[in-house]
Amino acid sequence: MSGGKLIVFSAPSGSGKTTIVRHLLSIEKLNLAFSISATSRERRGEEVDGKDYYFLSSKEFKQKIKNGEFLEWEEVYRDNFYGTLKSEVERIWALGKHVIFDIDVSGGLRIKRKFPEQTLAVFVKPPSIDELKIRLKKRQTESNDKINMRIAKASAELATAPLFDVIVENGNLDIALTEAESLVSNFLNID
Repeated sequence: MSGGKLIVFSAPSGSGKTTIVRHLLSIEKLNLAFSISATSRERRGEEVDGKDYYFLSSKEFKQKIKNGEFLEWEEVYRDNFYGTLKSEVERIWALGKHVIFDIDVSGGLRIKRKFPEQTLAVFVKPPSIDELKIRLKKRQTESNDKINMRIAKASAELATAPLFDVIVENGNLDIALTEAESLVSNFLNID
């Protein structure tokens, strides 16, 4: 596999990485396309297959693992798989675009290890664990048990922040968006 650049945004759930990625995708000069992840989890709310995720059954996901179809994958929670299909990155590169990822910390670091020169790995840090919990509750998409599971995982994820190329703290969204835009523009050598 070879092609354009890879821009990875990883963070604990609720840190704001999706908001930042959506902002960057709206900036035409960056020439970015979103890498749609595959998952075996159930759809939430209005999610659409092929737009938000490629929704696969656990059996389908495991078969694609066996076939070597993933660039990276992980069992994030028990029987909840997430991963990046090689075909998705190839599809974006074939369009002449750079790939932007909104993925978990482990997946982001795997991509950075596989493509060290082509990848900018950005960790989005929440201002605090307490703020993270408030943000997750505001979403109203998950049970308290799921939220507590995500908060417990966030501590371990925060410990990986120094392994990324750069950390963007998202305490003030406008500042975080400006910083992310600048980082990506510099990495892609765009004025």
